[in-house]
Amino acid sequence: MQLIKPSWLSHSGEHKDFEVYSCHVSPDGNRLATAGGDGHVRIWSTDAVYNAHDNTFSGPRQLCHMSHHLGTIHSVRFSPNGRYLASGADDKIICIYHLDNSAPSAIPSFGSNEPPPIENWKTYKRLVGHDNDVQDLAWSYDNSILVSVGLDSKVVVWSGHTFEKLKTLAVHQSHVKGITFDPANKFFATASDDRTIKIFRFTPPPPNATQHDMVNNFVLETTISAPFKSSPLTTYFRRCSWSPDGNHIAAANAVNGPVSSVAIIERSNWDSEINLIGHEGPTEVCIFSPRLFYTKKPTTNGAANGHHPSSLVTVIASAGQDKTLSIWNTNTSRPVVILQDIASKSISDLAWSPDGQTLFAASLDGGIVAVRFEVGELGWVATAEENDKALQKYGASRKGMGISEDVDGLHLETHAKKGELQGAKSRMGALMGDFGGSKKADKDVGVATNGTKGTTAATAASKDGETNGTAKPPPKEPEKETAEQTAKRIEELKSRVTITKDGKKRITPLLVSSSSSGQSSLPQSQLVGTGFTKLPRVEAPQTVLDMSRPYEGLPKGGIASMLLGNKRKAVALEGDEDDEASKRAANGPVPIVVNGPDGLEPAALTTPVHGVVPTPEYLRPAVISPSLAVSQVRLAVPKIRSHILRPLKGGILHEETTLEEASKVPENTVLEAKNPANPREPSRIMATKRGALLWQDFLPRAIVLVTGNKNFWAAACEDGSVHVWTPAGRRLMNALILESQPVIFESREHWLLCITSIGLCHVFNIMTMSAAHPPASLGPILDLATTSLSPHGPTVGPSVSSAHLNSLGNIVVTLSNGDGFYYASNMYCWQRLSESFWAVGSQYWNSNDSSISALQTTAVGAAAGSKKDTNGANVSAGIIPYLERHTTTEFLFKGRAYTLQRLIKIILAKDGFEGFESSVSIAHLENRIAGALALGSKDEFRLYLFMYAKRIGAEGLKTKVEELLNSLVGGILQEEDGKGSKAVVGKGWFGNEETLCGWDRKELLKGVVLILGKFRDLQRLTVQYARIVELTSAEGNVGDGNESTMDLEE
Repeated sequence: MQLIKPSWLSHSGEHKDFEVYSCHVSPDGNRLATAGGDGHVRIWSTDAVYNAHDNTFSGPRQLCHMSHHLGTIHSVRFSPNGRYLASGADDKIICIYHLDNSAPSAIPSFGSNEPPPIENWKTYKRLVGHDNDVQDLAWSYDNSILVSVGLDSKVVVWSGHTFEKLKTLAVHQSHVKGITFDPANKFFATASDDRTIKIFRFTPPPPNATQHDMVNNFVLETTISAPFKSSPLTTYFRRCSWSPDGNHIAAANAVNGPVSSVAIIERSNWDSEINLIGHEGPTEVCIFSPRLFYTKKPTTNGAANGHHPSSLVTVIASAGQDKTLSIWNTNTSRPVVILQDIASKSISDLAWSPDGQTLFAASLDGGIVAVRFEVGELGWVATAEENDKALQKYGASRKGMGISEDVDGLHLETHAKKGELQGAKSRMGALMGDFGGSKKADKDVGVATNGTKGTTAATAASKDGETNGTAKPPPKEPEKETAEQTAKRIEELKSRVTITKDGKKRITPLLVSSSSSGQSSLPQSQLVGTGFTKLPRVEAPQTVLDMSRPYEGLPKGGIASMLLGNKRKAVALEGDEDDEASKRAANGPVPIVVNGPDGLEPAALTTPVHGVVPTPEYLRPAVISPSLAVSQVRLAVPKIRSHILRPLKGGILHEETTLEEASKVPENTVLEAKNPANPREPSRIMATKRGALLWQDFLPRAIVLVTGNKNFWAAACEDGSVHVWTPAGRRLMNALILESQPVIFESREHWLLCITSIGLCHVFNIMTMSAAHPPASLGPILDLATTSLSPHGPTVGPSVSSAHLNSLGNIVVTLSNGDGFYYASNMYCWQRLSESFWAVGSQYWNSNDSSISALQTTAVGAAAGSKKDTNGANVSAGIIPYLERHTTTEFLFKGRAYTLQRLIKIILAKDGFEGFESSVSIAHLENRIAGALALGSKDEFRLYLFMYAKRIGAEGLKTKVEELLNSLVGGILQEEDGKGSKAVVGKGWFGNEETLCGWDRKELLKGVVLILGKFRDLQRLTVQYARIVELTSAEGNVGDGNESTMDLEE
């Protein structure tokens, strides 16, 4: 053993030597990087250190120095590939340096005594993400991520390729002072002053990973606190280390009773029954040697003399405030080496050379000591292959090295990446406005990929029987715009001059990011309330919506509901009186005078929010049905109006308006209902077009609501009767007598929806003269089950803000609390499609405002499959995005978003809720898929399915992936009874039909397998299904089938 402490190996200043807080050796062993209190990162030649006693050595000592921080530098680390060097300091900044091949400047900085640099290390990135000092850094063993910890209690994960911030983990309750990585590349551990070590599980992200894609790749596995319950908080660092065989973690600043120790934590069950005792003060740092050692001398070929692999041992060094350096191995119970008082102050960091034979120690006295061991003193160094063999049991062989297991896996991954490239091109086209006529051209013109020309022209020639000759000229296609023409057109647009009102010339700016549709197809991830954007139709979605408009006769806040809840004692909460008083004050009278600068002044009249709306003349309140007295749900009944007028335009009945407005469009058919002032006189209903009377009829009771479309007209009366007419005014059926007055009246194609004042929903099919299902009550969705019986009367429940019908006659209802429901007629119950819980817990909330166009940006491109359904009606398209936008709007209007988001952040910081965000996001996607399947929303089902496949693939949820693939195949989940006959055939996921939600199961399976193909830890599973859809061959097609073949041998 040899101790080397050169006098020049320090961070010296004019009056003192600055503290050295960190040191690290490069992977090639030629450089030693140190960081100190002078704000400098210095890179030294290890050869100069090893030959410090040799006066004849003429090589350079200091290779380079960097001073890009504004304060003390606490940590410096080389990346495992040696390409980068990272440093973190108390200026909250992390600097990434890389070695530039150009020659460094030979002129030293002005006023500096530093020697001229030998190597040219330049600042590559500056990473900003901490709110306080950066205490420690660590790279993953595959260079995929860099993790930094600091005094702000945060653990920040950065991409090792792009250095983009992937995630911030705020799970510690105090300063974080140490970080180490598992050599098997499955975990990393952080040590904190909250007296815990937290183990995080992670999956190495790909080079193009973003914060949105990989935000849940880092999950808290466990928290270890037993060895640190009374550990002192006086240490500057808590630098821990992971053994090279992956079996143990060494944790500094542990205690064993009153004695300071180094805790050894076993990987299998995260127990810490082993302690290294001997230090007289708290330990700051411990570090394993990067190599394994034989206890006996191996033969010349590097193998042990017939010894079992258990003869391999690990070596660990520890140091701290007692100024003592101890070196242990796993074969003895006592230290192999103890070096006392090798520094005059606390030892802050240790670093092994890659060969495991030299140890560097940095201390706060400004000195750096090198300890070189002779061969055999610590043991005999094992080969690097022994490290790999030891890590194989933790899955660090093929999976850790990122190697595909077979040729089929490579083919599948190639197709998956090809599909991603196609999706990326479509997204760029959406950004740059390149939709144009490219789709039509792609259908007829062969596409060339990787130099392989399309075969369309050759196929056309062979059909005509002409070979090695001149083929018939193909039909003329519209000439494509060349690059020169495109550039010329853009230049003309850029230079378009307009003349303003004052006569000045201005160049009109060109918006290059707008697409041909005028909308961006990229999803939005933030909460956006629909009430803040003025759309041509209220609450109109940005895609095709297979629902008619909400009934415009509903009041602004929706139809109020009253609930008589369960008979249990209501618990009086503190502050209820204040809340009731504030509510009464908010709904008080409108002031007629206000305090002004000159005293009391008349109050200005407030105009309606949406402009001047003609106020209908109310004759009287409607007669209350006796059924309200015994009903647990009571909805507000509309008043009797003297005149109801609604125009029918394009087959859709629009909101109420005046006769002058309705007559402006000659094609409008106007439906009018007139109620007399005398209740004993009959009411009149009539339809007119261009001022001519089409038909009229008289009813004995006052008309409350009217609706209709191109298929029928309907009117609801005060006594609960419903009358239906044909478009020509012929009565279709006898009056339908309901239990109470209708309060919501909707029509859709041949369906008629009627919701009565006691909360019963009736759906009638006018064509088949039948009901879709028995009357369904709104009570379950109005929180009736959780409402206590009030001693003073009914309880105010959530209001019904809208009610719709889709083309299949399903009821879709939204409430004022933001929830959205639909009634499953085959299950006779309500299903919740949207709620505020997803808004604060899911990362996919409001990410599909343009759900149809967003399909063009999925991983496998545009929708593939048969073209026979392209002309069919897109049933239920847009319902789920519409309900989620409604939830967002109610959320923002009520001001609850900030409070609930703060609540979620608090929950995420608690133990046991580390995977909360990930679980809720996956559950939200599953909820979307189930809703789209139940509603028959074809395009959205495919979009949500592919989003879900990508997420569970990134999370590595093998059981869910396998079950999803099995379900897409169809028929596999069927079971047979004991008699040998088949069980009842299921529907949806459990069905054996060839289609699922209108899509060919094989096409869906192909898309899902393409998305999952890039995840190599799942390839053993996905390759089996890839063979079913013929994706494992080199000639397999991707996407729409328009792409040419790809030769993998090129």
